[in-house]
Amino acid sequence: MKYKRVPAYYGFRIYLISTLIYILLVAPILAVIYFKYVPELIEKGKLRTSRQRDTTSLADTAVVVGNTFGQISDSILMNNSAVPGTDSIDLLADTNNFTAEDTTTQEDGTIYISSTGLKDENARYPLSDSLNLLFFRLLIISFFVGFVFNYPFKRYFKRKRKGKKISKKLFKFCKKYLLYTPQINAGILFLSYGITVIYMFVILLSPDQFSDPTQKKIFQQFFFVSLVATILTIFFIYFWQKHRVHIKYLEHIFTLEELRKRIFSFKVGKIRNRFIISSAMTTLLPVTVVVIYLFLSLSAVSDLGDLTEDHIDILLGDYGTMFSENSLINQKSMLESLFYVNAINNILMFMGFISGIFISFVYILFYVRWTTQDIVSPVKELLYNMKLTGEGKMNTFGIVRTNDEIGQLTEGYNEMSQKIKDYITNISRMNTAYSRFVPQQFLDFLGKESFVDIKLGDQVQKEMTILFSDIRHFTEISEEMTPKENFDYLNHYLGYMEPVIRNNNGFIDKYMGDSIMALFPENPGDAINAAIEMRLKLSQFNQVMGQFDKPEIDSGIGIHIGTLMLGVVGGEGRMDGTVISDAVNLASRLENLTKLYGNAVIISEDTLIKLDDPSAYHYRFLDIVKVKGKKEAVYVFEIIDGEAEDIKKLKIQTKTQFAKGINHYKKKEFKEAVKEFRAILDININDKASDLYLQRCEKILEHGLPDNWDGILTMDTKY
Repeated sequence: MKYKRVPAYYGFRIYLISTLIYILLVAPILAVIYFKYVPELIEKGKLRTSRQRDTTSLADTAVVVGNTFGQISDSILMNNSAVPGTDSIDLLADTNNFTAEDTTTQEDGTIYISSTGLKDENARYPLSDSLNLLFFRLLIISFFVGFVFNYPFKRYFKRKRKGKKISKKLFKFCKKYLLYTPQINAGILFLSYGITVIYMFVILLSPDQFSDPTQKKIFQQFFFVSLVATILTIFFIYFWQKHRVHIKYLEHIFTLEELRKRIFSFKVGKIRNRFIISSAMTTLLPVTVVVIYLFLSLSAVSDLGDLTEDHIDILLGDYGTMFSENSLINQKSMLESLFYVNAINNILMFMGFISGIFISFVYILFYVRWTTQDIVSPVKELLYNMKLTGEGKMNTFGIVRTNDEIGQLTEGYNEMSQKIKDYITNISRMNTAYSRFVPQQFLDFLGKESFVDIKLGDQVQKEMTILFSDIRHFTEISEEMTPKENFDYLNHYLGYMEPVIRNNNGFIDKYMGDSIMALFPENPGDAINAAIEMRLKLSQFNQVMGQFDKPEIDSGIGIHIGTLMLGVVGGEGRMDGTVISDAVNLASRLENLTKLYGNAVIISEDTLIKLDDPSAYHYRFLDIVKVKGKKEAVYVFEIIDGEAEDIKKLKIQTKTQFAKGINHYKKKEFKEAVKEFRAILDININDKASDLYLQRCEKILEHGLPDNWDGILTMDTKY
């Protein structure tokens, strides 16, 4: 998953913008409501008009609308024009209710009336300071409670963004309540709006609160506007906070392992429901605003009183020509049931439309953005993770951000990804396990990518160096131990040897009891280096075993290079990888010769010839041998470097003498050969090869030279 920087936590910003939206939703509609009922208040004597000039100009009309809850301001400018010849409509209370203290007349004739002059002593105004005070006090309380609740989250994200240490208490609080912040924040701000709406509803249910039906009608309409605005505001808070929690905050509090599954405790949602809500909020909101303004702009025809012909002509316009005079008179009752929009209300209606559409646009802009991101962002994350999975990166999991079908899909993908990962891990472990039985190099030589591709009869011809190693007299040693001890002893020994072969570019073809058969495909020097190191490891092994009173062991190693067939043999029910070649048999015979000549490592002439640098090793010629099952004789050599350090020095010291002794032996100069070999044994009594040649020479000198003697040792038996 892509790294995301730690976001800022929004608390106060959401509260403030939501409150502004509430005011923008309510204030314009409230202004229209009051302006609509100005004529009705004038007609009832609560307000009246005064003419200050001879002509009337609508452009110079001044109407001062009250505050958010519709109170008329404390001071109303009755005429905002000081230009002679212009008139104004003045909002005046019944003259019987005014005193000299209530009015002020300027030198230019402009009249000011204080708010006390507008109040009817017998009237009660529910939209009073008490309602304003209640609302704003509750709003302040909501902001304070919201600050207290959201502060730990803000502090957490701020400290995390700066890389500072976060206390366990703070972390536990944020983790416990993060998913519930949309509901809690919506509920906190609902305190101010909801209680105010409930208070207004109680006022409506109290008949003694209103002395004038018009006031009740105004208040009733304002109540419904406030109710709708409250619902929209609470929805706005809830969905904004929910959007930020799911898209911005989740992965910075919960671990990625926790977010692989749905962490939401509430009921599973539906994308369909989200689209229904989105459609309702983005479609019904502007329609509702427009309908409210349209409804407020309508005037009943019946309010005109007795309809005259002029009224009918204005109401019907050109359509009046379609009816006869008698017909129009008969249709008066029908016309009186209709509505019309007067000039002033027409202006208000269009102003309301523009204001309502603007607010709706702002609201919709937010809501559509949240809804789109809540759907698109999780899907994009899921597609990105699927791409990584397709590239073989199995440690990628999606974050379950929602509680709907997308969340279910992401959770399902995570489960699938985990199963695929586990499956591949198991396959890898199985391949690793298989490679312990059948080396990976075996597959490479056969040109196979997997063990499942191997078929019976698969084979390849290749030149390789074969190494045979065997523990001497292991049968006698094993008789002193229990079967389990034998098993553990042998495994411990092989545990020393196998890494040496692997580290020298070889691989073990098979274990045969206490014997090892290894192949070196690159260079015969790798096999010799492995053999020398195996002898060193054998010394370390014996030291460790001696500490546990276990018997020490010795080994012999035979090495030969040749062409071999590597392939699969067996039947359909049981197959095995093996190597078939005369070279394999010869390597085994050379290992057997180590027992006869009493040395550690014997190699063939072919192996010596194909070394890149034979001088890198200490070696000496041993003999010409015709092994059992092979017609041609083989020149064999001893690798002195495989011996213990003291024996190695003595063999290097007597190497020239040993060569002279063999040369005399081949020339049938047996007396001279005896002298050389005895001299060697005087220096190195443990040189078994010299002792073997000495015995041969003495036997020939005593019994005579056989007729068919050619100096070649023929091996008819296994030592």
